[in-house]
Amino acid sequence: MATDPVCGMEVDPEEAPAETKHEGETIYFCCSVCKEKFEENPEKFM
Repeated sequence: MATDPVCGMEVDPEEAPAETKHEGETIYFCCSVCKEKFEENPEKFM
């Protein structure tokens, strides 16, 4: 399981509805809204 860095929800990487790359690492999200928030300011959530 992975943790969505925006909301803290646990996400199954194989079923995550959204993902992005950050500094070579794949980040998984529970929804596209969390992905958008992360991409606006990644350093806030890392």
